[in-house]
Amino acid sequence: MPATLPRKDQTLEELLTVRDWVRFFVSEMNRYKVFLGHGSSHVLDEAIYLVQSALNLPIEDVSPYLDARVLRAEREQLYSYLTQRTEERKPASYITGQAWLQGHAFKVDPRVIIPRSFIAEILADQITPWINDPDQPFRILDLCTGSGCLAILAAMVFPHASVDAVDLSPAALEVARENIALHNMGDRVNAIESDLFDALAGKQYDIIITNPPYVNESSMKALPPEYLHEPRMALAGGDDGMRLIERIMAQAPAFLSEEGLLILELGNEKPYFDQAFPDLSPTWLETSAGDEQVFLMHQTDF
Repeated sequence: MPATLPRKDQTLEELLTVRDWVRFFVSEMNRYKVFLGHGSSHVLDEAIYLVQSALNLPIEDVSPYLDARVLRAEREQLYSYLTQRTEERKPASYITGQAWLQGHAFKVDPRVIIPRSFIAEILADQITPWINDPDQPFRILDLCTGSGCLAILAAMVFPHASVDAVDLSPAALEVARENIALHNMGDRVNAIESDLFDALAGKQYDIIITNPPYVNESSMKALPPEYLHEPRMALAGGDDGMRLIERIMAQAPAFLSEEGLLILELGNEKPYFDQAFPDLSPTWLETSAGDEQVFLMHQTDF
């Protein structure tokens, strides 16, 4: 890995336009071999996003501004963003303080994992075909809510639902409450501190969604540097990734209504899940990453 970026004073003097900075971001991010796993799949896309964010440009289209000259103070900001992304290996969303999921912006910082759940895709389709009438007053639980993004998206796609957003981390819930307020969902999304179901005695839900910590310990040790900026407790799932999932599977039936659904994301840990639950036959859902990342179970399937 290169030791440092090109000299700051020389860089600020020579790079004068938005186009210059986009090109420079691409070149340096490639040279540093940054890892893309937090929303972008191409270096150019992430470079444009970082430049747009640093310059407060509209997120939709940078092209009208490519030949605009950049002020000295703005160049300082751009250099800072690039330093954080390359030398410090911070994910882009922690640099900008914002992440996008299903077209909606959410506040993020190192208190929470960066939103990227495939459950968001399933919510966007209103859990079709398992939900026939999205206008029903569903009771929804988002377990391990983190930034609150899935809870908020659930409230958006099910307009008469009430949603409990649960997390063990008080720090994460601070961010979740900021996002709830940001999206004007305070009357329908309730942030609750709880170790999984512990603080939910007597409650039942029509839909439980959860993206719990599931990364197995071997994979944790091999994570790229970008992931090490995220809270370990939001990623680590024990030796086989099943530590919290086993608890969820044991307790969820008592909190599901008679026709309730559980939707759980477990990333690449399906082999471990199959070993831990050989007698279960969940429905595996199609996502942009394939059909082994997220599963659905009815209350009667347990």
